[in-house]
Amino acid sequence: MAELFGIMPNGTRVHRHRLSNSLIQTDILEIGAAIQSIDVPDRSGEHANVVLGMKTLEDYRLRSPHFGAVPGRYAGRIAGGRFVIDGEAYQLACNAGRNAIHGGPNGFGHRVWSSTDVSSTHVMLRLMSADGEEGYPGEMEVTLRYSLERMSLRLDFAATTTKPTIVNLTNHSYFNLAGEGSGSVLNHELTINADRFLPVSEDGIPLGFYQDVGGSAFDFRLAETIGKRIRDANPQLLRCRGYDHAYEINGTGLREAAVLSDHWSGRKLTVSTTEPTLQLYTANNVVGDLVGLSDRIYRQSDAVCLEAQLPGDSPNQPALPQAVLRPGQIYRATTIFCFDPQ
Repeated sequence: MAELFGIMPNGTRVHRHRLSNSLIQTDILEIGAAIQSIDVPDRSGEHANVVLGMKTLEDYRLRSPHFGAVPGRYAGRIAGGRFVIDGEAYQLACNAGRNAIHGGPNGFGHRVWSSTDVSSTHVMLRLMSADGEEGYPGEMEVTLRYSLERMSLRLDFAATTTKPTIVNLTNHSYFNLAGEGSGSVLNHELTINADRFLPVSEDGIPLGFYQDVGGSAFDFRLAETIGKRIRDANPQLLRCRGYDHAYEINGTGLREAAVLSDHWSGRKLTVSTTEPTLQLYTANNVVGDLVGLSDRIYRQSDAVCLEAQLPGDSPNQPALPQAVLRPGQIYRATTIFCFDPQ
């Protein structure tokens, strides 16, 4: 079901698409290809929305910190907003101090996507990005198919380009399994299928080497509450004011990356993906100046992001998984959010 969500200043109409089956329901916005809500049952069958979202198009245009949106062309930070392909240097718009983040000030998370192939359980969204947009070379066509499969929401990304470029797409949903607006997620238990993570610099750029998680606040190989070690005097936690780090997911292909659970409600989220890393982010920059769907103020640690993607700054760090896409190639990535209750 599609309904008008709002009208952009240039007159573009923005729609909201409601996907549902007998088990779960989600609202998908054409602005930023964003997930506005995901309603799932708890152990008693009571439904609640488990992602942070905002009420109006104006909120998403001007205030949303990528709630549920698709950052791009490159999710994450790029040092100095610069990268080189085939000996040619490119300068991006810098919107995070001296660095670029999430594709720039008019990245994919702020654009209006068009919708095609719409049904009650799936929608295909499409975006054309011009050659040179935000400094990125090549005209890029991007598609994202959202589809419901029983208790799962599946995301299938694809992209092509007319010139060698870089691409790194993810979904930036903020999860709270106790229900959006219910408060802190620090008591949620988290497991991450990773033995190593990427330390970062003072401004969030990966330092270029992986570090073992063993014996540190970054070890989630066994289920542990997010808050147990978040206040440890670890320089990495101090730099980011919490977790904002990429984990190297064990294995290849479509495999389990993380499990998040809330024992109070009995809700559980399993994230599976084809991507090499998972960005763990504890909403460190959500500082109490946003009001969400339930008319409650969002604060730091009110949600957690589990972003399956390439690591930040990989175009400038040959030791990390690379992001170059060339004409004739097709970029593909899949992530599945499965909400089977405990």
